[in-house]
Amino acid sequence: MSNQVCLIVGASHAAAQLSTSLRQEGWEDDILVIGDEPYLPYHRPPLSKTFLSGDKTIEELFIRPAAFYQKNNIQFKQGWVTVINRAQQTLTLSDGTKLAYDKLALCLGARVRKASLVGEELTGVHYLRNIADVQGIQPYVAKDKRAVIIGGGYIGLETAAALRKQGMDVVVLEMADRILQRVTAPELSEFYARIHREEGVKIYTGISVTAICGDGHVEKVLCANGVEFAADVVIVGVGVLPNVELAEEAGIEVNNGIIVDEFCRTNDPNIVAAGDCTNHFNKIYDRRMRLESVPNAGEQGKTAAATLCGHSKEYQSLPWFWSDQYDLKLQIAGLSQGYDQVVIRGDRDASRSFAAFYFKEGHLIAADCINRPQEFMLSKKIITEGLMIKPSRLVDESIPVKDLLSGE
Repeated sequence: MSNQVCLIVGASHAAAQLSTSLRQEGWEDDILVIGDEPYLPYHRPPLSKTFLSGDKTIEELFIRPAAFYQKNNIQFKQGWVTVINRAQQTLTLSDGTKLAYDKLALCLGARVRKASLVGEELTGVHYLRNIADVQGIQPYVAKDKRAVIIGGGYIGLETAAALRKQGMDVVVLEMADRILQRVTAPELSEFYARIHREEGVKIYTGISVTAICGDGHVEKVLCANGVEFAADVVIVGVGVLPNVELAEEAGIEVNNGIIVDEFCRTNDPNIVAAGDCTNHFNKIYDRRMRLESVPNAGEQGKTAAATLCGHSKEYQSLPWFWSDQYDLKLQIAGLSQGYDQVVIRGDRDASRSFAAFYFKEGHLIAADCINRPQEFMLSKKIITEGLMIKPSRLVDESIPVKDLLSGE
């Protein structure tokens, strides 16, 4: 049988797992990963934390070392794919290079959502999504320098924590009524607002930015209510958009992400997709969704690799996420949208450790666990297995976590 070629577009978390899993599933032929950065696939969560603070080098961010890919004969090429020709099974790169494939994997990830603000072209205005972004921010990180962060989501708050720990004066501006409004319940928003204020971050909600001002370099941020905030650096974190244009132009089905089935197949039998760029059906929640998470990228990478090798490994994982801010490790099990009851285990108002459990029609559907790893693991088990537990038991801290299910 002739040599088969698998091309993977995007050197992302999903690509790192997919290329590895291809070998584990028995793919013996060529694997080429095409990425638009001059780096091997790397961990993105530390970018806004240990990499921004200078505690980690680029090499320490790599998901796997170069020697691993060499040993497994996984090749890398830096380039930008501009066209997928499904009829000819070729890719065209921006420099005109054409590459043929037998199987194609799209691990295109997501890109930052631009804020389109007056003055966003000024020096000192940054987004935070990749290594180059952080390298652009690092020269401004110094004690008593002033940072204004536009957007109070997880990326904005993680960045605020990292900069504050280095002695910077940090202001967070959020247009919604509360921080984290798009992703979590009011109870968690209130908790994080309290922690950040205790750490010295100034948080303003219900405030919209109209312009970034300065003479060549950012000097201040102007808000709609007339308030101005002085700034040496501005970091914009207002969400991401899935990279779907390449797939869409090639006639691959797209709707808030590249549409894939439970085996990560697109509507083209020779093309799979995995990671932040995909939209899949989740059986636990009985609906389609697009997830921006490392665990999802990894699990879909495994499923997509199995599919390419002719093996069926259905993807049916519980969504989970995490966020590190200061000494707080938030672990999120499941999706809380649509909950009708939330109960709290622990002291949310005074401590730095508690768990919030979200119920819908008597079933646990999600949990936010801050410095509560046992509750996180228990929640994953309850949700995944569809177990029943009374809210009153979960909030009773006299019952050890390991015994919570035994009385049901």
